[in-house]
Amino acid sequence: MLSCKSLLSQTINKKRKKNKSKNKNKNKNSNTRVSKKHNLVSKTQTYEEEEEEEDCEEGFNLKTSAAPSHTHGVQPLGNLYINPGSINSRNTGLGSLQTLTDELVLDILGLLGGTHLGVLATVSKSFYVFTNHEPLWRNLVLENLNAGFLYNGSWKSTYVAACYPSFDVSSAGVSGLRVRDFYSDYLFQSWLCANLEMKPEWLQRDNIIRRKGISVEDFVLNFEELNKPVLLEGCLDNWVALQNWDRDYLLQLCSDVQFAVGPVDMKLQEYFRYSDQVREERPLYLFDPKFAEKVPKLGSEYEVPVYFREDLFSVLGNERPDYRWIIMGPAGSGSSFHIDPNSTSAWNAVIRGSKKWILFPPDVVPPGVHPSPDGAEVACPVSIIEWFMNFYGATKNWEKKPIECICKAGEVIFVPNGWWHLVINLEESIAITQNFVSRRNLLNVLDFLKRPNANALVSGTRDRVNLHDKFKNAIETSFPGTIDQLVQKAEEKKAQQKQSFWDSVTDSKVGAFKFSF
Repeated sequence: MLSCKSLLSQTINKKRKKNKSKNKNKNKNSNTRVSKKHNLVSKTQTYEEEEEEEDCEEGFNLKTSAAPSHTHGVQPLGNLYINPGSINSRNTGLGSLQTLTDELVLDILGLLGGTHLGVLATVSKSFYVFTNHEPLWRNLVLENLNAGFLYNGSWKSTYVAACYPSFDVSSAGVSGLRVRDFYSDYLFQSWLCANLEMKPEWLQRDNIIRRKGISVEDFVLNFEELNKPVLLEGCLDNWVALQNWDRDYLLQLCSDVQFAVGPVDMKLQEYFRYSDQVREERPLYLFDPKFAEKVPKLGSEYEVPVYFREDLFSVLGNERPDYRWIIMGPAGSGSSFHIDPNSTSAWNAVIRGSKKWILFPPDVVPPGVHPSPDGAEVACPVSIIEWFMNFYGATKNWEKKPIECICKAGEVIFVPNGWWHLVINLEESIAITQNFVSRRNLLNVLDFLKRPNANALVSGTRDRVNLHDKFKNAIETSFPGTIDQLVQKAEEKKAQQKQSFWDSVTDSKVGAFKFSF
């Protein structure tokens, strides 16, 4: 949910135009505020089904895309306090269930199938709004239609069209009704996060170190050894992918190939159909680790930048964990805060589009992110936009500020092991990313793989328990003595740091006043 810690007052004036064929020309204004109790942007909603133009005097800008995004008239709870005499139809329509939170109501509804949701939608206006909540239908589609589906403008329409082909979804107005005096922070927030543009102030900070044409030795000494992010320019110039990989080329090459998209597989042409239409809080992300096996030509049209070519996991051959992915997604898609798997480092190369990155060092947990004590699970805001709305501003006053940048086509970012990072596509984007193990982080990876809960932590392989032993044995066979040398070097460095600390303590006492007895 949106933060309740501070007060905010914003006004968003929205000018809307009705269809000229209706001979109406009215300007609708919607006021936006945040309830002092709930600190949620409050909007008096007046939605039109025709062309609309939106202006934002201050605060947030809403997307102007023609993609449908309905709230069914839901307003944030703060509006109830500025409409004296209004009764929340959310409560009257739920009856004795009104005492439940919106999240709990939706959790219960998530246990139902599509038919039962459809029946329940006829019980009351309140149930109509809840049962039309798009994430409910998204889950139904992804769980029940994983053999394939065609996105049809909304998840509910997609489900109905797939399960009841004879039903004419287009003429039924599946998601067109609006309910008056329905107030809910939770339901409104989902719509708000799906429709907000990235604020300019979220994109201004760019404090990453940028380098072009540096040597491998410079990279290792100044960045990899120090476990420090860097953005590298000019190292993709020889990639065929950088020249060829656009939508037309990819459709011509692999239109009918199925790629991993979240929990399902989708043909590329079907995914582009989805990404062209969708406007939701968490757009599905094409993230496929087997793309080079599925389409060998894709794997041959890029090469690993020279800085990252030492990849010790390669000693495992086909038994190595997943390590490379092709990534595609519309604006707003991306990855919420996480640490890369198996304590590996990574590089991410943008081929089309641009990405906003935010990175925190291993010893700084991002605000709003709550990892479990064993690191196996991470609780964080539902969507990336929600994190920006509620937590990004707090980082301005932090002593250890995050590293930020916008990575554009032709650029590569190095993500050191253990760093928290968030990525959001600012436009439709295509990228390649790989995780790797070099001598600089080999010991970290081995320590990670032998943790007591490795079965829960290790990812990208079926044999999680035995991966440590297999990897260590393969390294010792392929590179005899390497592990012992690295261990000795790490111990020497640790001893040197300890000595430097005590030297500094001693030096600080030089010239100090002493008592004599």
